[in-house]
Amino acid sequence: MIKEKIDKDIIEAMKSHNENALTVLRMLKSAIKNSEIQKMKDLDESDILGVIQSQIKSRKDSVELYKQGGREELAQKEEAEIAILMAYLPEQMSDEDIEAIIVKAIAETGATGMQDMGKVMGKIMPETKGKADPSKVSQIVKEELSK
Repeated sequence: MIKEKIDKDIIEAMKSHNENALTVLRMLKSAIKNSEIQKMKDLDESDILGVIQSQIKSRKDSVELYKQGGREELAQKEEAEIAILMAYLPEQMSDEDIEAIIVKAIAETGATGMQDMGKVMGKIMPETKGKADPSKVSQIVKEELSK
């Protein structure tokens, strides 16, 4: 479903001469194909969401580096690419929703401190995949476990 949408959007970007969107979508399609080759199987929707999130994370890291280096125009270009990629993710969860899932997971796993972070993350990542930024989830887990 997501792959078909990407293919349709590539055609649309070609027709409308939107070079930025075309470049981003082609890179995304290539990243998905590379992941399929690596795993030697077609990716399901959840795996594709993971690829999209990794593409977004990569660009967010670039934005930070460009801003530190005083390259605002490059940072803006990366942010525009992030906006294009975000359109393929489901609606993002609020901090309150993430926190509720984390509190429930901590109770279910019996986590008592930071040493149990792996257990908690393993429990909640399937529920939040594609719906929440993994670094934000990790940060909230750390906050909850350190209470």
